[in-house]
Amino acid sequence: MTGTVAAADAPGYPDGFAQRYRAAGLWSDRTIAQQFRATAGTWPDRPAVVGPSGRLSYAELDEQTDRIAVGLRDLGLRAGERVLLQVNNDLPAVLAWYGMLKAGLVPVATLVQHRRHELNAVASACAPAAHLIDTGYAAFDLAALASELAAGQSSLRVLLTTGPGPGQATLDDLARTPGEPAALRARVERWQREISPDAVAALQLSGGTTSTPKLIPRRHAEYWYNSQAYAAAIELGPASCVAHILPIVHNAGIVCALHAAHSTGAALALVPHDADQLLAVARQIPVTHMLMSPPMAADVLRRPDLAAALSPMFALTWVLGAMPPALLDVFETGTCRVTQMFGMAEGLCMYTARSAPPELRLRSVGTPVSRLDEIRVCTPGTEDPVAPGQPGELCCRGPYTIRGYYRAPERNAEVFTADGFYRTGDIVVELEDGYYTLADRIKDLINRGGEKVNAAEVEELLMRHPAIERVAVVAMPDALLGERCCAFIVPADRAAPVDVAALRIHLAALGVAKYKYPERVEIRPELPMTSITKLNKAALRTEIAALLAAESQR
Repeated sequence: MTGTVAAADAPGYPDGFAQRYRAAGLWSDRTIAQQFRATAGTWPDRPAVVGPSGRLSYAELDEQTDRIAVGLRDLGLRAGERVLLQVNNDLPAVLAWYGMLKAGLVPVATLVQHRRHELNAVASACAPAAHLIDTGYAAFDLAALASELAAGQSSLRVLLTTGPGPGQATLDDLARTPGEPAALRARVERWQREISPDAVAALQLSGGTTSTPKLIPRRHAEYWYNSQAYAAAIELGPASCVAHILPIVHNAGIVCALHAAHSTGAALALVPHDADQLLAVARQIPVTHMLMSPPMAADVLRRPDLAAALSPMFALTWVLGAMPPALLDVFETGTCRVTQMFGMAEGLCMYTARSAPPELRLRSVGTPVSRLDEIRVCTPGTEDPVAPGQPGELCCRGPYTIRGYYRAPERNAEVFTADGFYRTGDIVVELEDGYYTLADRIKDLINRGGEKVNAAEVEELLMRHPAIERVAVVAMPDALLGERCCAFIVPADRAAPVDVAALRIHLAALGVAKYKYPERVEIRPELPMTSITKLNKAALRTEIAALLAAESQR
């Protein structure tokens, strides 16, 4: 068997651990495409995906993605080559994902919100051969962006589009690749036999703690097992339907929605972040499971018709910060339970079981979903465990947590312990029964409605503005999105203070995704320090929270 990414580029699991996970029955010897085909063979007529543009059964999705895979290879793309994905939440995203995996290609999970700055960094790191853009995305000209990117990236030679556009092929074209189904399937099966189940299947993006994005290598066997373990934790089955409104190619979308549903024969209801479209899909197919974030919760609580359509759910899982009490009033019923989860693209996933006592479900982010997940809570910056019940940095190792970033040896040396535990940067406290609660974070990230904004990255970009001498970007609390970005700025000598509008113009010129833009500016003559070289960001977060609280009382 061959790998799809050089082993030196993506540190793998040590042999002893891989053998242990296989001996325990957690990892299989199948690729993701082979796993999906097994499910499709078992449940051919069940709905596999339902979206604004229609629905596909497992059999239909299986055949169409065979054709897409053959079409991609006929375009000259080769096994192991990387493909940038910029797709919205609808059927084309699912068709592209499985079609690429069946072709032996490696999807790179960028977002439609990403712009020149982010895509250049990702492309420089992984040398993609192709780029798929969503031509139905009206908020930005992705075709122009793709053209600009290709001009600066010599590896890019194929542009694909979800609909009519400037590329070499559309997904519709590829889904009509001619040939008898059996012959197409034989080609796909031959390619799959050449792929090791331990090979890299996809590259996810890390929220990270550095200004340079890190790519996360997810492997066939461990990635599929990650979803199987999550599906078991949330009690997913063939009669279930998982609705997903967060970006589907995010790690949460793949693990908690796409692969989770398709590892059990469940349906995936896939919609953009739009209350009307969610309502339309929920009226087509009963939703049993869903992740809920603050922005959609606000929509649901404003819309009795949408709440009613979703209220028969089995489990509503809350993510991202404090839960609105009104959500419990609507969804904590005799049949539905409100749960919580915690996860990261690097691997570890925790979930609060429906059977857990209500007070534990509502104050904890859960317990690990795999019996072979290993957790240490350490004094930050050390490998020393804290006393039971004390806060410390969450460190993890297990059958679906990566052992290293892609082409990042220096970063790997910083964030992994000597024995392979990943330092998450999150401060947790262990509660009873192996449950954990989040207490704080070490990593300097702003979680804006599920999109992780790297403060160091934004600070470096803002420092290019001639009117800024010093800057600190911190999270400020927000009822709708959980957190937004606030920039504390020390103006350069004799420079007029900059405002939010000026920062938007500056970052737009640099080609930065809009969700990273600061949404408040505070001008200060100096910034607080904890030492000669270290900013006191805790003080700034406290200050902006106090300012917002005072303003809300006026």
